[in-house]
Amino acid sequence: MQTHIEEILRRLGGADAAATLTGVSPEAVRKWRSANAIPPRHWSAIMAATGLTMAEFSAAPADSEVPPGATAALVLADGSIFWGRGFGAFGVSAPSELCFNTGLTGYQETLTDPSYAGQIITFTFPHIGNTGTNAEDMEAAQIFARGLVVKEDFSAPSNYRSTADLGEWLRRMGIPGISGVDTRALTLRIRDLGAPSAVLAYPEDGKFDLAALAAIAAGWAGLEGLDLAKEVSCTQSYQWEGGTWGWENGFAAPEGGKRVVAIDYGAKRNILRSLASAGCQVTVVPATATAEQILAHAPDGVFLSNGPGDPAATAEYAVPAIQGVIEAGVPIFGICLGHQLLATALGGSTYKMERGHRGANQPVKDLTTGKVEITSQNHGFCVDEKSLPDGVEVTHVSLFDGSNEGIACKAKRVFSVQYHPEASPGPSDSTYLFSRFVEMMG
Repeated sequence: MQTHIEEILRRLGGADAAATLTGVSPEAVRKWRSANAIPPRHWSAIMAATGLTMAEFSAAPADSEVPPGATAALVLADGSIFWGRGFGAFGVSAPSELCFNTGLTGYQETLTDPSYAGQIITFTFPHIGNTGTNAEDMEAAQIFARGLVVKEDFSAPSNYRSTADLGEWLRRMGIPGISGVDTRALTLRIRDLGAPSAVLAYPEDGKFDLAALAAIAAGWAGLEGLDLAKEVSCTQSYQWEGGTWGWENGFAAPEGGKRVVAIDYGAKRNILRSLASAGCQVTVVPATATAEQILAHAPDGVFLSNGPGDPAATAEYAVPAIQGVIEAGVPIFGICLGHQLLATALGGSTYKMERGHRGANQPVKDLTTGKVEITSQNHGFCVDEKSLPDGVEVTHVSLFDGSNEGIACKAKRVFSVQYHPEASPGPSDSTYLFSRFVEMMG
C-alpha cells in the first residue's frame, strides 16, 4: 500500500526536517503536499531515514479498478495513474521521461523530432490532432517519442493537406496515445516535481497490471548518462536534397554553394532544408563520424545537429571529432545538442534541468544586439555558463529562467544556440542564424 505524504513527513520529523534532509526549500515540500507525491530522486534518502520500502512509495493505489470508459492508463514511477481513452497502436510503451510541450501547433513535427527519443509527450494545448497528419510535416521518417498524452479526443481532420487522422497515423507508426487526461494537472505536477518516469499502457485485451507498470517506470534509470544519438542517427553518409517549404510551390529546390557537413545526432529535416535554402550544399554524416572522415569532404563549414539524450554521454565520441574540426580551422554552427557538444568541446560542461524547455513560445535575449526572439525549444539539458573558459562568449540567455541559450568563440569561428531557429514548429524570428553561418564561411 502506498504511504500517504503526510505520514512520510511525520516520520521525517515534519516539513522543515524533510526539506533539510532532501536539500530542497519549504516551498518544494508544500508542492509535494499539493501533488501528494515526492520526486523519485529523493526516495533513497527518505527510505534510509524512515525505513520505508520502494513498494510503499510506488505501489498502485488500493482503488485500482478500471474506470468506466477507460481503455488506457499513464502510470508514473510513484504509482500515480492517469486514466483515459486509448488511440493509436495497442501496447505498452517503453519506460520514458514524461515531459510537457506548450506548442499550440506542430504536433506532427514535435512527435517526429528525434530529440524526443526516450520521452512521452503531453501537450498543454487541449486540441491536438484536429488538422490530421501528412507526409510533408514529418521531421524524420518515424515517430521518436514513445507516447502521446492529450486532453481532448481529436475530431475528423479539418485541413486540405491531411492524408490520415492522428489515430491512424500513430497506429501505422506503432505508438500508443491516450486522451481524456487532465493535462493541466499533469503539467503542474511536472512543473512542481520535475519530469517523472512513466509508461503508457493501451492493452488490446483491456487488462492492466498496475503494480507491474509502476515497477517498470520506477526501475528506469532515466535520461542521465544515456547516449541516444547513436540510436537516431543515420548509419551512412548521404547528400541532402531540398529546401524549405512554401505555401504555393511546396519544397524549394535551391542550388547549393558552400559545402557543409552536417553531423547527424538526430537532425530534423527542416534544419537541413534551412541550410540548403541558405545556399549550402549539405552532406550528412553519422553521429560517430571522426574528424578525419568529416574533413575528408573538404567542408567550408560543419554543422552540429540537435538530438536526444545526455550530452555528456554523446560527448565521449563526439567531442574528439568536434575538436579535430576546430583545430583544422573550419567554421562550426551548432543547434540544441550540437550547442551542448560544442560547449563541451570548448571546455565547458552541461547539467540536467528539472523540467526543461519545450514549446514554441520561449523568449530568448540576444546579448549582442539586445533584441528578444520568440523561439522554439526542446531540451532537458543545459550548458553551465560558469564552466565556460575565457574566450567563449555567452551570446543568448533565456528570459524564462536565465539559463544559457547561445555561445560563440570568435577566435575559433564557432557559434551555437540552444533553441531551434529552423522554426518547425514555431516562430521564424531566428532564421537569420543560417545566413550568419554562411557569412562566417566567407
